[in-house]
Amino acid sequence: MIIIPVKEGEQIDRALKRFKKKFLRTGTMKQLRSRKQFTKKSIILREQKLKAAYSQKLLQEDE
Repeated sequence: MIIIPVKEGEQIDRALKRFKKKFLRTGTMKQLRSRKQFTKKSIILREQKLKAAYSQKLLQEDE
């Protein structure tokens, strides 16, 4: 359960913004979407390797 203490005189927009940030960091929606359908372990590992190779390529190009 996410608790956002609202300070005295704080605008609701600010509190909502803090709530959204905290909610995204928990990864709840990402987890729900991934549970909608089953993906094999090999596919997950393949995607992780491709993502790592891509980020490594970007780092090497910057140097």
